[in-house]
Amino acid sequence: MKFPGNWLRKLVDYQCSDEELAHKLTMAGLEVESVVPVAPFFDKVVIAEVMSVQKHANADRLRVCKVDVGNYSDEPLQIVCGAQNVTEGMKTVCALIGARLPELNIRQGKIRGVESFGMLCSARELGLVSEADGLIELPDDAPAGISFREYDGLDDSIFTLKLTPNRADCLGMFGIAREVAAITAGKLNLPEIKPVNPEIADVLRIRVEEPQSCPLYCGRIVKGIITSTQTPLWMNQYLVRAGLRLINPVVDIINYVMLETGQPMHAFDLAKIEKGAEQEIRVRYAVANERLRLLNGECLDLQEDLLVIADSSKPLALAGIMGGSESEVEGGTTDIFIESAFFSPAAISGKSFKLGFSSDSSHRFERGVDFSMTRNALERATALVLDICGGKIGPVVEVSNDLPRRDAVEVRQKRIAKILGVDFGIELISEYFRRLQFGHSVSGDTFYVVPPASRFDLVIEEDFIEELARMHGYDLIPAQLPKASAHMLTEPEIGIAPVKRLRQILVARDYQEVINYTFVDTQWEADLCGNNLPVKLKNPIASHMDVMRSSLFGGLINNLQFNLNRKQSRVRIFEIGSCFSKDNDEEKEVENLAVLCSGNVHPEQWGVTDRDVDFYDVKMDVESLFWPRNIDFESAVHPALHPGKSARILIDKSPIGWIGELHPRWQRKYHLSQSAILFELQIEALASDLLPMMQVLSKFPPVRRDIAVVVENEVSMAKLLEAMNSEKDKSVSEISLFDLYSGENLEQGKKSLAFRILLQGTEKNLTDQEIDQAVNGLINVLGRKFGATLRG
Repeated sequence: MKFPGNWLRKLVDYQCSDEELAHKLTMAGLEVESVVPVAPFFDKVVIAEVMSVQKHANADRLRVCKVDVGNYSDEPLQIVCGAQNVTEGMKTVCALIGARLPELNIRQGKIRGVESFGMLCSARELGLVSEADGLIELPDDAPAGISFREYDGLDDSIFTLKLTPNRADCLGMFGIAREVAAITAGKLNLPEIKPVNPEIADVLRIRVEEPQSCPLYCGRIVKGIITSTQTPLWMNQYLVRAGLRLINPVVDIINYVMLETGQPMHAFDLAKIEKGAEQEIRVRYAVANERLRLLNGECLDLQEDLLVIADSSKPLALAGIMGGSESEVEGGTTDIFIESAFFSPAAISGKSFKLGFSSDSSHRFERGVDFSMTRNALERATALVLDICGGKIGPVVEVSNDLPRRDAVEVRQKRIAKILGVDFGIELISEYFRRLQFGHSVSGDTFYVVPPASRFDLVIEEDFIEELARMHGYDLIPAQLPKASAHMLTEPEIGIAPVKRLRQILVARDYQEVINYTFVDTQWEADLCGNNLPVKLKNPIASHMDVMRSSLFGGLINNLQFNLNRKQSRVRIFEIGSCFSKDNDEEKEVENLAVLCSGNVHPEQWGVTDRDVDFYDVKMDVESLFWPRNIDFESAVHPALHPGKSARILIDKSPIGWIGELHPRWQRKYHLSQSAILFELQIEALASDLLPMMQVLSKFPPVRRDIAVVVENEVSMAKLLEAMNSEKDKSVSEISLFDLYSGENLEQGKKSLAFRILLQGTEKNLTDQEIDQAVNGLINVLGRKFGATLRG
């Protein structure tokens, strides 16, 4: 929003400089992006009348002019001029001898042998524009001899506000003036808008078919206007300095009132509105196959969600956005229909973005326009049209429906003090609300505040508290440190282990963390997870990222492929992230940890023989994450893993993840030059800590006994260890496998497992009898449960 400072000073009295006002506005939440002067400095430049123009004797392109500069000279000045538009009798601008212009100083001199006592100026020479074709041409009534700065109001500044979307009330000068009056406690001098009495009975029927989208529509006919008149200089200045271009008096007036009140309006050429059985204006939504050529020259095929202003046969304008070229006011227009309406923000919002262009009207309507000003703006525009263009007006036709409610909001003094940390007091709060022109009443320490029709952003109690903070000044609200007691928090011995600790363990074991997209390719889910019903995205960012992952394997394999393609053969990576799945049409999210290991076990060096990582290397990494808890591994098949080199990971007999070597089929499909070992675990299972248990350290030496048992090939080592640990004597401190044998000297389908058994007493040395009893107990357990026999 751009506006000249002099316009604002006419609407509100404030006693501060432009720079001080800009600071006050910015600190109150209305950011002032810039304050720039209307014109650069120049002096001794006056309005002049060209009395005569003669050809220069020594130059074809130069003219010798006699110029009347009023009281600055008793006789007309002789000035040599090269502008092609200089004519006898024109009013223009003259820089006198001694004048200082932005790029030069004026001295008396000779041009091609003819003396010149000044310079007739273009707008470029005064620094008003970057390019100009000729001299400045002023109206015939411009008085010769007065300062051009004073005449054109050039001792002024242009403010540019960077408004947030919630402050639509400041898209008009009335709203800005109210804001400045509230901030500076200045006196508000808004012009009084009086209804204009109709002189003719002509009316145009208005039919609002969409009352929810257009709750209020006003219009009136004006006949016999003269569009060839000149827009007043003061209005031209305001429009140009606000960034609008001049078109014709009627359109200029409509634009001026919009800048003044914040209410967009539109004027139709009455002769171009279809008469039919009865001439009328309809507010409706567009129908299929309708077309409309707009004022910007664009021809639209209207969609059915676009609100239009139409006559009995065709659309005339896009409601709240832009008028149509077929009904625009032109030079020969004599009769017009002026509309002023309130369109619901919901009906206008987003339409400009969809159409690919914006307008001053849509910018205001989609944020919310003051519906209490709708009719007043029409009266204001009508009065200006009569003053400038003449004509006779008809009565106002108004169609009103359910306008937005402005219910009182309860604002509590205690709540204000709690949020802002300052107790303003009842009187000061009332004063701030009065300056903001908020209607309010007080009951005890509670205010009941009615938001004005111009403030769509005031809905809840906190909105009004923010207004009080703005009025008081954010910089005047003291910064106070919060008061709170500091107590040491107890940390339970058993609870949830932080994910940070899992990262530390894996980094210490030479892994690097990666982060991948949760969006993956549908084919990954089918190949690596056997998931044919993944969670699909409604609006994927890419065609190959159209579903949510149910496993972290796909991203890690993609990372491996990326590294191998760049000659990085040793890859050890992990990821912690969310995975998504469907269970009876219910979408679920879980957090998993996954690891991929490929290439050499150790970085290449002379002291260690190269060896590719295998299943058991990575199995050791899995166990390190759970230590000191025990976990089990059970042979099972996973879609992503080698069927003979994969296992399900169990804890307390509940499955919590998978481990195994990548299936050769996927290694070929995804063009991997080497295989990899992967595992994936549920974070929830990993995050549980065990309560540490105290044990007495024995002072006595341990005793080792080895046993070798023969069992069926189908019997797993894990089941044997589980059985022995569940029924072992208290003197047995550790049981571990140290040898596996199958082959000669054993029956077909049999294998031999050798276990190391450590025994240790806590109170005394164990006797041979006690040791033999403990070991025989373990042998009996294996024989009873698995038919195991000692290997002879």
